[in-house]
This record gives sequence, structure tokens and C-alpha cells, in this order.
Amino acid sequence: NILTIAQSLIGIFLSIALLQSGSDKIFNRNGNLEWLSSHFSNSPLSGLVPLLLNVVTILEIIAGSFTLIGSLMNLVNGNNILLTIGLLIAALNFLALFLGQRIAKDYEGAAVLVNYFVLNILGLLSLAH
Repeated sequence: NILTIAQSLIGIFLSIALLQSGSDKIFNRNGNLEWLSSHFSNSPLSGLVPLLLNVVTILEIIAGSFTLIGSLMNLVNGNNILLTIGLLIAALNFLALFLGQRIAKDYEGAAVLVNYFVLNILGLLSLAH
């Protein structure tokens, strides 16, 4: 079924982005923390950067894992519950990132996230029965 394939491709695409980003935040935490602290230094989020980095990292790893496993399950047996949960968590993550970029007045960075969010929402809509 082409819809199932498309749903799984969306999930796999987003899982690649999320797992890579989350892994980078784990393995290069100090670099990410340094960059983000500078990025948000003049914003109301400046004192929350370490906590928010942890939250975003956890969201990315969970969403990436669920979308990857869920995509494979969707292809194998049509069960899309994990894919749906992964896409919902990913949507929350993209909203959090978008809010942060807007607060930091990084409008270019916020604009890049729109593509991921739109794809994410299309994936969710395709799962609505």
C-alpha cells in the first residue's frame, strides 16, 4: 500500500534527523551547551539552557526511536501506533525548538524548522483514519 510506504518514509526521514540531532547533543554536549548559551544569552531563556538542552535531547531520542521502530512496524504489519506516538512527540519537539528560535530572534533558524514541522503534520494527517 503506497500510503503505508509514504507514512513509513516520513517516519524514517524524521527519525534520521531526530536521532542524529539527539546523538550530537549527547556526544558533543559541551559544544552544544556553549553554542546554545551564547545563542540564548540575551533572551529570557538564558538561565534555562542546560535544562532545556536536556529536555530537547530526551524528546529527540524518544521521538526518533519511536518513529524509526514505528515506521518498521507499520511496513511489516500495518501497526502504526508507535509511529503515531513518535510523530506526536516529534511535533512537540519541533514546536519547542521553533519557540526557542523565535525567542532568540533567530528567524532564519525558526524558518528551517517549518519544513520539518509540516512534514511531521502531513505524516500525522496521513495516519488519521
